[in-house]
Amino acid sequence: MRVCLLASGSKGNSLFVETGETKVLVDAGLSAREIAVRLDKIGVNASDLNGILISHEHSDHIRGAGTLARRFKIPVLISYPASKLTHDHFRSASLVEFETGCSFEFRDLLIDPFPTTHDAADPVGFIIDSHEARMGFATDLGIATRLVQEKLKNSRVLVLESNHDENMLLNGPYPWHLKQRIKSRHGHLSNEEAAELLTEVMHPGLEGLFLAHLSEANNQPQIALEAHRRQLSATTVCSPRIFVGNQQSASEVLFL
Repeated sequence: MRVCLLASGSKGNSLFVETGETKVLVDAGLSAREIAVRLDKIGVNASDLNGILISHEHSDHIRGAGTLARRFKIPVLISYPASKLTHDHFRSASLVEFETGCSFEFRDLLIDPFPTTHDAADPVGFIIDSHEARMGFATDLGIATRLVQEKLKNSRVLVLESNHDENMLLNGPYPWHLKQRIKSRHGHLSNEEAAELLTEVMHPGLEGLFLAHLSEANNQPQIALEAHRRQLSATTVCSPRIFVGNQQSASEVLFL
């Protein structure tokens, strides 16, 4: 398995995952051109993608997905409620609609889309199983429900939202209504909440941790990193490599 966080933040999100037979994106929230450029930098041609998984319909997760899908004839895997809301965006694209809570096979992958709490039509996280590894993906979730915790257990790779530092958000430039939205159960996880989620799902087989969806205004990579390192230093359960996503460039690539 090969995993790279192509972009992560409030302006655009995209994750690349490669298994033995399959290359997919989880979300495509940059322009199609920029996604192709970042894929090229890690040695991947956008035309070789086999699918684009969509977690929810917000523009920072689908911006380039329609163009990529039409240009390279890539199927878009999306829940039915999200598909209805994005009909124009994905016009003429090939859609594979899934039902949240029901696992489905796609090439050599078993994909389990599970519900999350976010202010979108049908937001989901994903468990992606292949012969090589299990990957858990959970971003854009206001709270880490018991279901989210159970789903993410036993993942060899985790992609977790670590959106904001609570003090930076409270004292930052956002208007109060937006601060309330971010802190709500339909908003985003703070660094501390994400670190608590990590504590619940860590296990000896966890090898890679990607910190995703960091706010440029209300977080800093080092602050997010330290919050998770504190949790990991308090245990001998595991010591995964940690990758912190950003908006400007792709992360390092994790090979398993």
